[in-house]
Amino acid sequence: MSSFSIDTSDNSAYICLTMKRLIIGIAGGSASGKTTVTNKILQHLDTNRVVVIQHDSYYKDLSAFGVLAPEKINFDHPDSLETGLLVQHMTLLRDGTAIEQPMYSFTTHRRFKETHRVEPKEIIIVDGILILVEKQLRDLMDIKIFVDTDADERLIRRIRRDMMERGRSIESVMDQYMNTVKPMHLEFVEPSKHWADVIIPRGADNLVAIDMVVTKIKSLLSQR
Repeated sequence: MSSFSIDTSDNSAYICLTMKRLIIGIAGGSASGKTTVTNKILQHLDTNRVVVIQHDSYYKDLSAFGVLAPEKINFDHPDSLETGLLVQHMTLLRDGTAIEQPMYSFTTHRRFKETHRVEPKEIIIVDGILILVEKQLRDLMDIKIFVDTDADERLIRRIRRDMMERGRSIESVMDQYMNTVKPMHLEFVEPSKHWADVIIPRGADNLVAIDMVVTKIKSLLSQR
């Protein structure tokens, strides 16, 4: 709910509007369709009122892993991400303060020197594989969503994405999937489904579930 305060000092008055922002978390396995679900939700909302934050932007720079080569790093473990910084940034956005979001290259596994300025909006959506794993991050969310997609379909999507968008070979994609993606999914991602308020089977194809989420978002906005 909005609250107003008026300061009449120096014979001038102004109104300070503070609004509790709505934070929505969208989790799910690698290539489960989180971004597509997010876009489906955005189609029903005023995008000028929404900002989307991706957990992927908070991957640690390659230098943080010392002398390890990229193929030796487990990028699917929670420790590969600077989630503490994301928690700080989400808190700032919730409280109405802009942030400087990191920018990360999946080709070089390094952060760019430049950052991306993100202004606070009424609705904040954060998506990522591991966002429901960290309690501090979960506790910031008003709605927690898990996109539940068949493992074979996720693998096919990941192969297509990594080869076409990230210049990876089929061998490297499969090695990473078997060595880290699948084990980390079973250890961290799948159990985090327990914390979800809404589970969406079949991802963006589940229009009924997406409509229900949109209805809930609009309901919460009307209350604020």
